[in-house]
This record gives sequence, C-alpha cells and structure tokens, in this order.
Amino acid sequence: MEDAVYNPLADKLCSFTDLSTNDRAALDDMVRDCERHRANTDIISEGDRPDAVIFMIEGWACRYKVLADGNRQIMAYLLPGDLCDPHVFILDRMDHSIALLTDAKLAFIPKDTIIELTDRHPAIGRALWWATLVDEAVLRHWLLNNGQRDAYARIAHLFCELWDRLTQVNLRHGNQMEVPLTQEQLGDTMGLTGTHVNRTIGRMREEGLIEMHNKNLRILDIDRLREVAEYDPTYLHQHRRTNA
Repeated sequence: MEDAVYNPLADKLCSFTDLSTNDRAALDDMVRDCERHRANTDIISEGDRPDAVIFMIEGWACRYKVLADGNRQIMAYLLPGDLCDPHVFILDRMDHSIALLTDAKLAFIPKDTIIELTDRHPAIGRALWWATLVDEAVLRHWLLNNGQRDAYARIAHLFCELWDRLTQVNLRHGNQMEVPLTQEQLGDTMGLTGTHVNRTIGRMREEGLIEMHNKNLRILDIDRLREVAEYDPTYLHQHRRTNA
C-alpha cells in the first residue's frame, strides 16, 4: 500500500464538489514528485514562458510586480493548496512574477498532465475552473480593500480572509494560524508603509482583537474583526456544490 499523500489541493477542491476516490487518487499522483525551494526566490519571473503549473504543497508565495523606482506591489498570496494559474500554459509570457515568502514544497505539473487530468476527471476540471474564478474574486476584493478602506479595515479584512482560506486546508488551529509575513510585505500588499502597518497592528492588539508573536497570529475576537472589516466571505465561494 502506498503511503498517504499530504494534498491540500484535494481538501480545497472538496469545498466545491464531491470528488470520487479515483479523482482524489489522480490528484495525489500529481504531487508525489515534488521539490523543495528556499524562501526569497522567484519561482516564476515576469517574461518567462510558462510550461508547467506550480502547485503549492507547503509554504507561502506571492504574486507581485515592481515599478521602475523599485516599489513592489503584492497582488495575491498563494497558500498550501493553491495552484499558480491552472491554465497558465495558454499564455505566451508571464506578465508578473511569483516569489516564495517562505521555504516551500512545490510540485511542477506539465501542461499535458493537466490536460489529461481534466479530460479524464471532469469533476476536477470543473473544480479547477472554480478555483480560478475564486482567485479572480479575491483580486476584486483586494482592489476594493486597498482603494476604499482605511488601513485598519484593510488589515482586518486580510486577516479575516486568511482565517477562512487557512481553515479550508486545515491550517488554522483553534483561534491561531501561522502568518509568516513581515511588516514590509504587509505594506507592499496594503499600499502602506511598514511604520503604518506596525501602528495599525499595535492598535488591534490594544483593542483586544489579535495577538501576534513570531509569525503566529491569534484572533481573539473574530466576530468583531469581521465587523470592523465589513467582511463577507461570500466571494471565497467555499460552499459545497454537490451537483457541480
């Protein structure tokens, strides 16, 4: 009997639809050959010609672009269970970069494998389209968050989103979760300076909403945090679709 495979992608896709035993086995086969990569390296650079889909098994990554003056904008976080664009091979060249924020365990899945997988397993194909649509919904909410909310609500909204996304792949433990982000990275995400991020998180601590130590985030009052952020998780579409 083969050893069990840790596969957060299967956990995530099961939020959308029921997957058969054969579906899950096919997803597990994709991640048996994996590679470990170090933090602070690009796994995809702007201008690259993509020939594989990258699957995050462990660790965190981000999508980003850099302006001529060196300022960086982080446009998405990629967590365990996320695919770096399941249809990326349709593109000629990448229009952004993806960097590892932590050490990571990755699977590089060739284009032909993805095509064969979705042809043979229609439920997986539909679930991957669902994942793509959720990524687009998250981007829309990040644009709204950064464009219309103040710093306090922006960071509160991000913490609420991470709570739900990490719960989905069984990486939230009670009211705690690992959030391995520096103040500079949060600033590059929120369009804030590191000093502003530091002050805002300090205020959240003082008001009894969170505790944060050594990348461990404890949410002390998730209901109040959601209220502050005007957070509605509908855009994550985590409800199960038994008829998908």
